[in-house]
Amino acid sequence: MDLLTERKPKLSERVANAIREQVLKGEIQPGQKLPTESRMSEFFGVSRTVVREAIATLAADGLVEPRQGAGVFVMDHPTLAFGSISLDVGNKISHALNVIEVRMGLEIESAGLAALRRNSAQEAQIQEAFFEFDRLLERGEATGRSDFAFHRAIAAATNNPYYVEVLDALGLRAIPCDVASPWGTESVLSREYQESLQREHLAILKAISESDPEAARAAMRAHLAASQERYRVRLSGQQAAWGAAKRSV
Repeated sequence: MDLLTERKPKLSERVANAIREQVLKGEIQPGQKLPTESRMSEFFGVSRTVVREAIATLAADGLVEPRQGAGVFVMDHPTLAFGSISLDVGNKISHALNVIEVRMGLEIESAGLAALRRNSAQEAQIQEAFFEFDRLLERGEATGRSDFAFHRAIAAATNNPYYVEVLDALGLRAIPCDVASPWGTESVLSREYQESLQREHLAILKAISESDPEAARAAMRAHLAASQERYRVRLSGQQAAWGAAKRSV
């Protein structure tokens, strides 16, 4: 068996990733103090040495700041491991296109690697995110978090932590089909639009489950290319409207 297939995250990586995810989800707010080392050790079921390693990783990433005698605090403007990637990408459609372009460079290959390297637990995480999207859609609730969870679970299934870190740096604003996104509109939030996303997600999930890396890459490429085209159409329409408005002045 390929050694890459057998690689498992270190305990400190698992703790660091869990804390990172809580920050990105807003469960731990900027400026908030993290629990004590002993409490985190008990909560995660690991040694205090593991917790210290996790905190050192997050501090190096710019996500938290240890303050002598006071504790560890979440940074007001976390940079994660890729400080040059802003978490506040603005609300222009052109920014959405830039994000999708980055995601294409990242996620097409991550889908292929996930098809080769994922274990049963990681495959279950991808499936759970897929079905959670369905559940939220049926209830008429925002699906952005489950959409992001689907893509993040695929990144995690590569067993290369940097795929997850880059995707985390982009965050939920990389997902347009949610009311929290600056790019959400009635057309983007429509049931028809989101059902089309699920059909694309299903093709990706099926290829990963069948251990077919080329099909997984092709399905992810088709999924992101479709989103890219939708935003290009919207951008062209927006530019045409601006041009008409200027001519009427």
